[in-house]
Amino acid sequence: MKNNCIFCAIAEGEIPSFKVYEDEKVVAYLDINPFTEGHTLVIPKTHSEGLLDTEEETLAAIITRVKKVAAHLKSALPCDGFNILQNNGEAAGQTVKHVHFHIVPRYGNSPIVFESHAGDMGQLKALADRIRMA
Repeated sequence: MKNNCIFCAIAEGEIPSFKVYEDEKVVAYLDINPFTEGHTLVIPKTHSEGLLDTEEETLAAIITRVKKVAAHLKSALPCDGFNILQNNGEAAGQTVKHVHFHIVPRYGNSPIVFESHAGDMGQLKALADRIRMA
């Protein structure tokens, strides 16, 4: 596994994921422990640990794709809104040391609670197939 990093392995296709978007710079895929239906991670294909050590050009590419994927999710699910999260360091809740952004769809007036739960792999596959971007 490249860089001993699970996200690098996902980006390289070594570990399966429920991809909803991919281009030469990033991969976006459903979180397998989602906060809400459609919870998606956007990661760069190049490794950096967090926001502060990621090159500005890479950050610009990521955030552009975050916007694109969020707009698609808002339409495809549909959801009423979304949160964008980006954690840095263990104290901030970063569990994988590869910079990434969470897109967390929001539905109705549900309370904002960021608590993950184990996703059903069959349901995640079906959802990814339904919302995958062309």
